[in-house]
Amino acid sequence: MKRRFAPVTGAVALAAVLSVAAPAGAATADSPLPPGHAETPKAIDNYPATIASGSWDAGHIQGIAIDEKNGFVYHSFTDMLVKTDLHGNVVGTVEGFTGHLGDLDFNSKDGRVYGSLEYKAEEAFYIAVFDVDKITEVGMDAEDSGIVTAVYLEEVVEDYTADMDGDGTFDGNTGDTADHRYGSSGIDGVSFGPAFGTKNGKQQLMVAYGVYRNNDRADNDNQVILQYDVSGWREYERPLTQADPHTSGPAEEDAKYLVHTGNTHYGVQNLSYDADSRLWYLGVYRGSKPEYPNRTMYVVDGTAAVTEQPIQGQSDGETGLVLPLLQQGLPHEPTGIHGWEFKSDVGIEPIGHGYFYVARDFDDLSSGHKQEAATLELYRWTGEGASGFQKVTG
Repeated sequence: MKRRFAPVTGAVALAAVLSVAAPAGAATADSPLPPGHAETPKAIDNYPATIASGSWDAGHIQGIAIDEKNGFVYHSFTDMLVKTDLHGNVVGTVEGFTGHLGDLDFNSKDGRVYGSLEYKAEEAFYIAVFDVDKITEVGMDAEDSGIVTAVYLEEVVEDYTADMDGDGTFDGNTGDTADHRYGSSGIDGVSFGPAFGTKNGKQQLMVAYGVYRNNDRADNDNQVILQYDVSGWREYERPLTQADPHTSGPAEEDAKYLVHTGNTHYGVQNLSYDADSRLWYLGVYRGSKPEYPNRTMYVVDGTAAVTEQPIQGQSDGETGLVLPLLQQGLPHEPTGIHGWEFKSDVGIEPIGHGYFYVARDFDDLSSGHKQEAATLELYRWTGEGASGFQKVTG
């Protein structure tokens, strides 16, 4: 398959190009937001204002991960993984995924990249683990290169295949059904961070569900996030065998959380934890239920108390661990739900001091045929206004 690399853009040191308009007001002393006129920290001087992800004969970009120490960026393009440096120069690719490779995150503890990987027809859902040091050239194979292992997530399979109407038939990969517990369509958003309700602690892998669009049911109005301690996962890891999916993985999750946002199309597309603000960012496709605000980004305060309470929309009185949304941004009085209008559904990754790279996807027709492409743009979180972010400009 022909691959073409987009020209490198934005490879100018941040110190030379940074310009961020000051927000209207400064954050309060106890707010998780950065000061309104914060000086650019020298720690991000070497980050460019933009990073090219390249143009590829693949699916659209799904998520990004950054190895800050070694200066590498990882881009998920649905059926392939692209490794670049911070200036968009391609180091290598992993290709040949027949399932859906989604969001990514870099685990600084073991130096590997973790990503959601779905095989809906086979009813198999995994976390793919990439030994990224082995990615050294373009066109490396997902199964034969020794780069990718996979861990099976039993809880995801059980919720995805749940026969919710009790008719004895699972209706499969469709949202037009009463099946799928919580409306689960699988998994997408992933991120490492401490357990919810804590300020610090051991890094956990959080895995967010996709959720089907269905405006005729009320039990699909929550985001679902599973928590896993991956420190002992090597015993479960197996090479990726797509023709014969394995079932090696933990018997259950360490915790399951719910966030009431209203239904969003395919749940949490991107999940990202920022250690500086201790906030979790949920990038979603806009929902369409008229009784909900249907924002494109929601934020959870990672330090807020987690409470067990009845899960909204569940008819059987089911209770669960519920996470409160950050009470900032755009309020929706009828529901009490707060959110922001900010596109963060195909890649968002913090680099410290309130700065993030956010993926902007587009179609590249310059080769004579359509290729999927993206540019990572630098933003600063302020929490103010409709978007909560300000773009770094030159």
